[in-house]
Amino acid sequence: MPSPTHGAHSATAVEEPPLPVKLVIAGGFGVGKTTAVGAISEIRPLTTEALITEVAAGVDDLTHTPGKTTTTVAMDFGVITIDPKLKLYLFGTPGQDRFGFMWDDVVEGALGGLVIVDTRRLDDCYAAVDYFEHKDIPFAVAINAFDGEVQHDLDEVRWALDISEHVPLIVFDARETGSVRDALLVVLDVALSRAQSAAHQA
Repeated sequence: MPSPTHGAHSATAVEEPPLPVKLVIAGGFGVGKTTAVGAISEIRPLTTEALITEVAAGVDDLTHTPGKTTTTVAMDFGVITIDPKLKLYLFGTPGQDRFGFMWDDVVEGALGGLVIVDTRRLDDCYAAVDYFEHKDIPFAVAINAFDGEVQHDLDEVRWALDISEHVPLIVFDARETGSVRDALLVVLDVALSRAQSAAHQA
């Protein structure tokens, strides 16, 4: 005679929590880092913004961002669940050189980075590109299409920033959720390719 519990009990599938992955969003002052984190985060983003004082305005170039009244002084933080198996933790760095001493702490443990570029101010992005290259962290470069336009074509930007052909260079809109998501997926692809290449060489 079959047991009363025969067939009634089945192994309960244990749902695994999504894999946490840290990504960094970097770039110069006013390129759209805080905007990008805010556009994609499923929680209210944590920001460490301070008012731009007259002294700071004399240091930071507000020519192309006249309406900007605050600036990130430590980091931005947001979260986005890509799928049930993957959750991204986004950390935005401060853009000004005088806050560069915080970068090592913000970037520690990151799988990859997204460097946002404003083609009107390419000089402001050199430091971020150099940082990721020096630290050997996989990254992609995303040109923020302010007002739906970019000032230079992709080949010109790649040459001006002196970035290798293996570094993805894309155009995106930091205000649009889907556009930011696609840019982050490019970073994930780069990081995954790096990890797979390292595994094959091991």
